[in-house]
Amino acid sequence: MYKIRKAVIPVAGFGTRFLPATKATPKEMMPIVDKPIIQYIVEEAVASGIDTIIFVTGRHKRAIEDHFDYAPDLEEALERAGKDELVNLVREVSNLANFIYIRQKEQLGLGHAILTAEPAIGNEPFAVLLGDELIINNEYPGLRQLIDVYKKFGKSVIGTTEVPKEETYKYGIVEGTFIEDNIRLVNYLVEKPEPEEAPSTSAIIGRYVLTPNIFGALRRTPFGKGGELQLTDALMTLRKEEVIYSKDIEGLRHDTGNKMGYIKAIIDFALEREDTKDFVKKLIFQKAKELEG
Repeated sequence: MYKIRKAVIPVAGFGTRFLPATKATPKEMMPIVDKPIIQYIVEEAVASGIDTIIFVTGRHKRAIEDHFDYAPDLEEALERAGKDELVNLVREVSNLANFIYIRQKEQLGLGHAILTAEPAIGNEPFAVLLGDELIINNEYPGLRQLIDVYKKFGKSVIGTTEVPKEETYKYGIVEGTFIEDNIRLVNYLVEKPEPEEAPSTSAIIGRYVLTPNIFGALRRTPFGKGGELQLTDALMTLRKEEVIYSKDIEGLRHDTGNKMGYIKAIIDFALEREDTKDFVKKLIFQKAKELEG
C-alpha cells in the first residue's frame, strides 16, 4: 500500500465573497492574526505526514507562491537588524514541504482542479485539503485521521461533520452505514441538496484521501451543479466501482470562506495565543458593556 505523501490544495478561485479585499490579494493569504489561512492548511498537511504540496493556482495567485518561496532580501534585512527569531520564522515557512504549482486555466469546479493536478500525482493515492477550512487538533491533525482510515482499508476516505438540517444546501452530503465509531461505509453522495432532499446531515468538510482511480471517475463524470465538474459527483461515480469510507473528523473547525466564519476564526485564534488573549478578552468585555449600555 502506498504511503500518502502528496496533497493537492486547490486555490484558483476568485474569492468573490471577500471583495474588494481579494481583488489583488488571494483569499487564502488573508491573515488569522499574523499567519495566512493557507499556511495553517499546509501545516496540517505536513503534521499529517505530507512532504509534497501541489497548489492548483490561477494567474492571480502569485502571492501564494511568493509566501512559500525564499525571501533573501527580507532575510538579509532582518539579519542586519539583529532579528534572528524573525529570520528563522521566515525560513521555516519556505522549508515546510516541497511545493509544486499547477495553473488551472479555467475555474470549472473542484473536480476539474483535482483533475488538473493528475500529472503531478501519478498513479498513487493522495490527499486533498480545501483552502478555506481550518481544522484545529494539535494532538491528532484532521488529515492524519483520514490517512489512518486509509491505512486500515486502502480506499478513499472523505472527511465529514454533522451540520444542521437547514444547512445541507451549503455542502456535499454523505449517506452511509456506520462500521466503526465515526467511520461510515458510504452508500450515496450528493452535492448541496436542499434540506428536504438531503439523505443525511453528514457534510463533507474539505478533507479527502483519494485513490488514483478518482481521475478516471472524474473524466467519466458530466459537469453538474453550477456548470462545474463536482468532486462529489465524481466520488459517486467512483462509488459504483469501489468502496469509499467517510470519517467524522475530530477537532475545532472554522469555515473561513465566509465573513462570519473568518471573523470568528480570528477571535478564537487570538484567544488561544499568549500574546493576544488578554487584550482580546478585555476588548470583548469592554464592547459587551458598551452594547449593554
